[in-house]
Amino acid sequence: MLLYARIAVYYLRMKLPEHLTTLLHQLPVMTVLIDEDGRFIDVSDEWSFRMGFTRDEVRGRDPEEFATPETAQRLQEEFLPGFRRTGKLDYVPLGFIAREGEILELLMKARRFYDDAGKFLYTIAVFFRTKRLARAERRYDDLYHATPAMLHTIDADGLITDVSDHWLDKLGYQRDEVIGRSILNFLSEESGQELGGGLQEIIEAGDLSNVPRQMLTKTGDIRDVVMSAHTEVDATRGVRRLLVATKDMTERNRGESRLREAYGEIARLKEELERERDYLREEVSVSMNFGRIVGESPVLAAMLARIEAVADTPANVLIVGETGTGKELVAHAIHARSRRADAPLVKVNCASIPHELFESEFFGHAKGAFTGAYKDRVGRFQLADGGTIFLDEVGEIPLALQSKLLRVLQEKEFERVGEDTTRSVDVRVIAATNRDLEMEVEAGNFREDLFYRLSVFPVQVPPLRRRGDDVIQLAVHFLEQVSRDFGRSIPAFTQRQVDAMRAYDWPGNIRELKNVIERAVILSKGDTLRLDLSMPAGGPDGDAVPARSLSDGEALDSGAGQRNFVTEQELKLQQRDNTLRALEYAKWRIAGKEGAAELLGLRPSTLADRIRALGLEKPATNTHGRSDT
Repeated sequence: MLLYARIAVYYLRMKLPEHLTTLLHQLPVMTVLIDEDGRFIDVSDEWSFRMGFTRDEVRGRDPEEFATPETAQRLQEEFLPGFRRTGKLDYVPLGFIAREGEILELLMKARRFYDDAGKFLYTIAVFFRTKRLARAERRYDDLYHATPAMLHTIDADGLITDVSDHWLDKLGYQRDEVIGRSILNFLSEESGQELGGGLQEIIEAGDLSNVPRQMLTKTGDIRDVVMSAHTEVDATRGVRRLLVATKDMTERNRGESRLREAYGEIARLKEELERERDYLREEVSVSMNFGRIVGESPVLAAMLARIEAVADTPANVLIVGETGTGKELVAHAIHARSRRADAPLVKVNCASIPHELFESEFFGHAKGAFTGAYKDRVGRFQLADGGTIFLDEVGEIPLALQSKLLRVLQEKEFERVGEDTTRSVDVRVIAATNRDLEMEVEAGNFREDLFYRLSVFPVQVPPLRRRGDDVIQLAVHFLEQVSRDFGRSIPAFTQRQVDAMRAYDWPGNIRELKNVIERAVILSKGDTLRLDLSMPAGGPDGDAVPARSLSDGEALDSGAGQRNFVTEQELKLQQRDNTLRALEYAKWRIAGKEGAAELLGLRPSTLADRIRALGLEKPATNTHGRSDT
């Protein structure tokens, strides 16, 4: 009775024209009439026949009651939300269960109808029982939803009819929140303005490829995307739908943005480092006096003329001179006047490198090349590429490694330790030594071919004792420099101090002179420069004066009128005799434990210079028949 009552209510409520009812019943396709609440009003004879239900059993019931569970879910989550917004469905795949349990694979097309006043009348849905096509559509839908790409489909009006699961995941929506809504609702304001209301024209224009757009997530975040689209066109009705594939470019764009920022920062830092480099070069030049070499003596002028002659050429230079004569200053002067002045000058002190690390220091090494090689290391030659390398104390390079240095000089190629890759370099070599390399070649301690390769243009740096009054100019220069550095007032030298500096032999050369001036400034109080306290023992202003300290105004004679000083010649003889005694005691061994240098408290290089200056030679032996120096 309840069923019949419900049917009666429907007929009274709908008041369908009789001719429409007859037409519906006689349609040769499965057709249904649905009310505003989504319930059956009437069905065609074909629908009733195929499903096995009478009209009275169907009227007033929900279509989901006849659907498979999967179809019921899709109706609720996918099809109906879009239908409520658009009023139409086109060829959606459904599965209905007939009375006998058979599942009918159907395609449905539905439209809403309204009267002239805009009031809802009914929905007509037509079902096509095309089993293979329905299965294909269902398979297509399953693949469409499951594909790991952002896909969406819009109709000719720009309304979304389907989206992939990945599209929903990326933007954070549920399917029923999307279907039937305009694609403009999911684009950023900027992208929407770019369309300028011309969405219809864009759809009708056809295919798109990699068009940049911005989409909005459910939380309001903006995702940078590129869209490609393909338009499906019906021959009779025009555009059917637009299939759109979207690629999320947000992380890539952010990465590129960070990369651009990094490149910008690198460029800024590079510019800053170049400014700091130029500033530091200028500071070093000022502090180390690379801009000028102090002195006016003839021997210095001759050396400067050779520097000017060779500086602007690519020739290798060998600087020869005693310890402390300023060989590094000469190297900087040659580099500063060369075409490579803007490139680096890399210094290598060959005397300070352990023998087993020479190759790594010169050419670099690969990670794991030897114990302790925890990372790749660039060698000095590679650092100097395009510039100049200064090999100080070049005579200290082990004989076994000289051939590898020779190869770089000849072929301008090398390999890092532990690496097979051959690298090329463009380096000018300036070498310096306080040894007599020709004698080292004769003794078999230095390769002859390397010597000639290095000494393309030799420059002899004169010792300070041969530079005359240059010692006074240098002393004044160092006094001004040290006083400024120490924040002291700049005192003047007395005549007695000038005479003392002229008389001293300066075996340590310019380095010794600078040390003496620094000590004098440190030990002085007020405006009186205590040079007497800073001169070396045995110097004319040192041991030659009484044990107590004398100021410059005090006399040198003792109260008894006896001579308490020695002449310069006597002092040199004493120094020669003392040096010879030390050498004989050490059996002419200069360096090492209990060597003559250690006994005299001197550096081995300083003692070697003094031996040459004093003309001392080791006596010949019966075994070798020659001097062994």
